[in-house]
Amino acid sequence: LITLKEAKELLNTVVAGVKDFDDAEVVICPPFAFLSSLINSSISFGAQDCYSEDKGSFTGEISALMLEDLGCKYVILGHSERRNIFNETNEEINLKLKKVLNSNIIPIICIGENKEDREEGKTFEVLAEQLDGCLENISKEKAKKIILAYEPVWAIGTGKFAEISKIEEVRNFIQEFLSKKFSKDVSENIKIIYGGSVDSKNVYSYLSEAMMDGVLVGGASLKANEFLELIKSAKAERV
Repeated sequence: LITLKEAKELLNTVVAGVKDFDDAEVVICPPFAFLSSLINSSISFGAQDCYSEDKGSFTGEISALMLEDLGCKYVILGHSERRNIFNETNEEINLKLKKVLNSNIIPIICIGENKEDREEGKTFEVLAEQLDGCLENISKEKAKKIILAYEPVWAIGTGKFAEISKIEEVRNFIQEFLSKKFSKDVSENIKIIYGGSVDSKNVYSYLSEAMMDGVLVGGASLKANEFLELIKSAKAERV
């Protein structure tokens, strides 16, 4: 965790640097406690989570409507740490998703297998279960608004990199799943991004070779110069 002062310094450096990349959308998702102090109109902001109700007696929780009022454009749901540390279920993520889809915020749904699942060859089985649970009773029209983030848990913050061919296989699997659950049109509209030890050296491969629509950056986002270099590398792929 960093202080508000450090967060402001980091943000100022990033905001100044991204002016050179006006054709790339950069989204910052700081902790709840910093959002109101950091949010501004020169860059997109998101939250790291939200609650499954709009209002009520839920001390300590933050609703999608509160985030919208603050000016958030995105919210991350079902991050691997929420699932693994706080035991968040697909059903809980689904309830949150439904509330977010009733707001003007774009949800980023995280899915991914852990090391054991991967070693046992259960990657697609786990992904299908997560997708099925998280997207239950979501309409085709609202589904188009969703961004899916594939983050293999075993690659997050470990320095281990998933093979490009495997990531591409996962992307194809997700698109096929979405086509069957909704339609080909919906599948083509939903963006799929990748998260898992992303840095300036490998981001190009994830975007160009694995054909991901974007990346969910972890530790590299806390180093302003590395983050800007990552954006530069990502932009180079899009030229």
